[in-house]
Amino acid sequence: MSDAEAEEIVTSCGEEIHQSQDGDDYDEDEKKERRSSDEAEESAGVRGEEREMTGQSPVYSATTDTLFSKSHTRTHALSLEWVIGMSPALPVFSLQDHDQLVILYAGAHIGIIYNHTSKSQHTLQGHCSPISCMCVSEDRRWVATTERGQKSLVMIWDSYSGIPVQTLFDCHPDCGVVAMAFSKDTKHLVTLGAEDVQCLCVWDWTNETEKPLCFTEINPKHGFQEHIIFNQNDSSQLLTSSESQVLLYSRAQGNLQYVALNFKKICAAATGGSDASVSAPSPADISQTVNKAARFPNRSVFHCRKPQVLAATAAGGLVVWDVMKDMNANQTVPRDRVKVIRLQKDPITVLAVTDSCIVTGDNQGDIKFYDDEFQLVMWYDEFNLDAIVSISFSKECTEGYLKACTLEAKPFIFRNFVVSTVSSKVVHVNTQKSIQQILLSEDCDPVHAVACHPKQPAVAMGNHMGVLKVWDYNNKVTICRRVFATEKQIQCVTFDPQGSYLAVGFGSGAVHILNPSTLKSDPEECFHFAKDGILHITFSSDSKYLATADAGKAVTVFRLQAREGSSPRWMYLGRYRSHYKPIIDLLFGVHLDSTQPRLLSLGMDRRLVEYDLENSEVNHLLILSSERIEQSAVPKCMTWYPPLTAEQFLLIASDQYKIKLFNSTTRMCRQTLLGPTYDSPIKKTMVLPKLNESETNSYYLAYITEDKVGLQILPVDGNPYKSNARICHLSGVSAFACSYDGRFVFTAGGSDCTVISWEISLNALEAAASLGGKDMAPFYTLLEGGRDGKFYRDIEDFFYFCQVRHQGTDSMEKRQVSTKIHLSEVPSLMRALTYYLTEQEIEDLQNEVKFSKYAETGKYVTDIDLEEFIKLYINHRPAFGIDRHQLIQDFHVLGNQDSTGRPVLQRHKLLEFLQARGEHMTEDEVAECFTTLLGVNEEEEDEDEDEDEDEEEQEQEQEEEQEEQEEQEEEQEQEQEQEREEEEEEEKRGGKGGVEHSDIHKSKGGDSEYSLECAIPEVISLETFTSHILGFSSPIEESGRSSSSH
Repeated sequence: MSDAEAEEIVTSCGEEIHQSQDGDDYDEDEKKERRSSDEAEESAGVRGEEREMTGQSPVYSATTDTLFSKSHTRTHALSLEWVIGMSPALPVFSLQDHDQLVILYAGAHIGIIYNHTSKSQHTLQGHCSPISCMCVSEDRRWVATTERGQKSLVMIWDSYSGIPVQTLFDCHPDCGVVAMAFSKDTKHLVTLGAEDVQCLCVWDWTNETEKPLCFTEINPKHGFQEHIIFNQNDSSQLLTSSESQVLLYSRAQGNLQYVALNFKKICAAATGGSDASVSAPSPADISQTVNKAARFPNRSVFHCRKPQVLAATAAGGLVVWDVMKDMNANQTVPRDRVKVIRLQKDPITVLAVTDSCIVTGDNQGDIKFYDDEFQLVMWYDEFNLDAIVSISFSKECTEGYLKACTLEAKPFIFRNFVVSTVSSKVVHVNTQKSIQQILLSEDCDPVHAVACHPKQPAVAMGNHMGVLKVWDYNNKVTICRRVFATEKQIQCVTFDPQGSYLAVGFGSGAVHILNPSTLKSDPEECFHFAKDGILHITFSSDSKYLATADAGKAVTVFRLQAREGSSPRWMYLGRYRSHYKPIIDLLFGVHLDSTQPRLLSLGMDRRLVEYDLENSEVNHLLILSSERIEQSAVPKCMTWYPPLTAEQFLLIASDQYKIKLFNSTTRMCRQTLLGPTYDSPIKKTMVLPKLNESETNSYYLAYITEDKVGLQILPVDGNPYKSNARICHLSGVSAFACSYDGRFVFTAGGSDCTVISWEISLNALEAAASLGGKDMAPFYTLLEGGRDGKFYRDIEDFFYFCQVRHQGTDSMEKRQVSTKIHLSEVPSLMRALTYYLTEQEIEDLQNEVKFSKYAETGKYVTDIDLEEFIKLYINHRPAFGIDRHQLIQDFHVLGNQDSTGRPVLQRHKLLEFLQARGEHMTEDEVAECFTTLLGVNEEEEDEDEDEDEDEEEQEQEQEEEQEEQEEQEEEQEQEQEQEREEEEEEEKRGGKGGVEHSDIHKSKGGDSEYSLECAIPEVISLETFTSHILGFSSPIEESGRSSSSH
């Protein structure tokens, strides 16, 4: 590309950067969610300062030294500091190879520009799905990244400044992009979609456009195309390839047309001739070709000088087509213009072109250079690499002479290059000196274990191939590394509080206790007491106990046993299967009245179990207590609450986005609080270590959700502005750990094979929280309509009505108006606001208020004001309201299907569930609820109000009749009692096992004109349950309203 063209592109991008650099050009809320807003704000804040200072675009003024010479201001509570790991299937590109060595690669959904010279990274953040492919321009100035999945986007970055200069939204909205490439002049970008019927689009990315210049759909019969390149000698030609076919495109006539080149058939039809280099691959070779192509797609190129298309085979051969400039779609290449050349014996995994050479990489790790006549001129086979994934040449070159076997040395253009392999090793090769330099050597297997050293800047990571390494996160170097030969799948790791031991739990159930400095272990301290994988592992605070929880729902405890004359040794203490559902957390603590450790386990069975360590003996682990702590929510994790109050609390987060504080001794739920609501609930949490030189005097909580990492200011009070989270691993966070100094959080991405280091800024977290307002301002924003809305006015009206109600609605005494209501009125006020509490929730709520100041004053709290009630309501109500879909799901669980396959629920079953399951309802309570829900006797009540005088006159007559009825009812009751006794005896002898509820819910009159039997059908359909009983609108009504609103 000429200097003029380069300047034109830079100028164009500089003018547009204020509109497109952050990808924030979305006009719809749905598009705004495509990028984590905090990432865009972070980069935009720094760039805004630069523009104000320089008065010009930072892209226009950027040079090759700009990116790593500037210091970045941390404007967020969590800033991505380093990415450990990479995506081994994606290529690695050489960006700079002169004064400093800079490469580009991807890790999960993040693009990484790595400066090996300064040992620093710059991350390209903005994708919400794993990066599927990348490409760079000829001059290495522009970088394009993209992703697969729905609503994917393509981002173009300036590699000099690290700024995104263009974003293409929904260019392949169904499945995303599988491959893309820049033209030689960099003005055009071609993208290849991953749809069932693939679409190829050419974009003029330097201009504001939402549509491609041209596009074409690819017939699926040609196979799934997964690689694409421009012809560097003719930008009107493109090339894509699949497992068996190469497609040649031309847009010389204004639209895209392609010709199919079937190299699989050509290889099968080729026959051996006199030239040994030309032969047909065997069927086994063709099979290898198909298998390898799926893993190594970069195996077809244009010839560097001739009008030829080259495609590599897994048998080490090369298929060569002589193509004409303008070929029609139906035209085929004549047989005499196609040949198969045997280049080498080993399967070719990468085919590239540079200057006047054709370069191959194979599955043995060898790199070979051929001239334009396919003669071998240079090779590198001494690097001991495995299969090559990509080869990227430097833009800098040196002219020299290549020493050949002949007497005459030939002129040659030397370019250094970067090679990546299937094992995530990246090597830089100096071509003139034949010297290799390892730039990266990452582990490319799923990572599910991470732990930080309690006293040193080191983090331990373990993957599913049994590789354990300890990494210095200050100096960015590996301290030690061990590969377990007999054990695989490292599931969890942990250091003891003193940093003397490193315990490792494996998928096989084995537990190894290692020296953290050498990663060596004593054979006697390698335990195999569990058959199921170890899920959790933790040390006690005095480093004398080690506990594990496995997939078999059992807890195993080990004890450090002192020995005379030798160092102490870990011994097996006992094992107990204490839960009937998976154990989700394991935690050591300390008893309040002593320094003795205590051990707790928490399961999905909603039980909190404490173990009696003091009285347990070898092979006999004892349980101290086992209590159910949740009614319907499923707990997700637990940790000890810091000493912010006079009581010691255990913090437990649940799947209903709630955080509960339990008294560590009585297990009483002392507080229920609204937790962070970022798409998924908290699944692991820990309190950040607090140091004397910390930025603030507060305590902070670090946590992870399904795909995010976040921080929470303590104490938790339901204020949403006191929490901040970032997307970290889109495929799910498997584990996380905090550094001993509270400066970093490390997250493991499981299947994305990466560990990410996040730098913490507590000042930024506090500043963000202050933007939400003080006192009650953050809580008013959680009410519908806010402080000035109708809902708030309703709360006020109900609040003061509760005062009247508590004093008695019929009272004629002077009303005592105050700013508080009695605690007993709170449940009724909650129900008036459509939050229907269970009896357990009422008890927890009243205990929360009643004991809120007991530890400080020794007195109970019996009333609350309006502001306290609003906080209580926000924290206790369901985080996302009543979910109709959840009720429908519950209906499917409770009911069954009728003969037509529709879900139905028998009336007697529903009444039986209400009276015999969960919190049992009495007959009167059931009758009262259904009477209210179904509006029973409303008309009669209205008539009674209009005929009060007539009723007074009839009261005396009714009293007389009532006496007679009472006598008759007593006789009937005696008969019914006798019949019930007979029925019970009959059931005991093997009669009916159920209880009929069809006649127990008549209204209080006994011989009432109306009963629940008339209101509730014997067989309840889903529509009756949701619309008639619960009062939800039917799906038809909802669709009608939505269509009318549109």
